[in-house]
Amino acid sequence: MKVDVNANRLQIVTMQLDSLPLKQKMRIASIDWSQISETEGKRLRALGIEIGASVEALHRGILFWRDPIAVRVGRMSIAMRSKTAAAIICEANDNG
Repeated sequence: MKVDVNANRLQIVTMQLDSLPLKQKMRIASIDWSQISETEGKRLRALGIEIGASVEALHRGILFWRDPIAVRVGRMSIAMRSKTAAAIICEANDNG
């Protein structure tokens, strides 16, 4: 997570999708496709995972690793492994 301290306020600039607080909307800033298998990458691209897409963490699994994570991408909800979500970097969504 990268942070910016400005006027005594702590503002989160970027964070990995697997660390995104539930119900907080952000947008995808970058994706490290080298950490994601080719098959999974094709699936994610087909589902709308791309730079600039709006994302929101909805739910996490209840087991120890909290896998999988449910994510809203645009108007669609998808599930992905936390390891995959860690390869996706998000930033504040100016559109709310």
